[in-house]
Amino acid sequence: MAMSSDTIFFFENHMDALPLYEALEQRILNEIDHVWIKARKSQISFYKKHLFACVSFSRIRKKADCPSSYIVVTFGLNHKVDSPRIEIATEPYPNRWTHHLLVAERAEIDEELMLWIKEAADFAAVK
Repeated sequence: MAMSSDTIFFFENHMDALPLYEALEQRILNEIDHVWIKARKSQISFYKKHLFACVSFSRIRKKADCPSSYIVVTFGLNHKVDSPRIEIATEPYPNRWTHHLLVAERAEIDEELMLWIKEAADFAAVK
């Protein structure tokens, strides 16, 4: 699948992080049916019926504590995930938890992350 110009623009100042995004996008598209993607200035969003995950460069750590190349993956669930991988988890609405984690290596786009993202897609589909 050809990358949109909006996606290329999103990574304009972070081209070193593009391979991480491409690996994540490929897994999401291969493992979750009927996904559509919307690239904006501040994030790339993944939808089924509703938004279920996104990629950004949001500041979730102090800059000094961030690797040189990374993406932030955000997903929503009906419960809080208790994992050292989760940098920030907030509950903006009752039983709606938003989780943010930093991905700096392809190996971090693993089965655990994909299980959370698939669960988020299922959760978004029944909102």
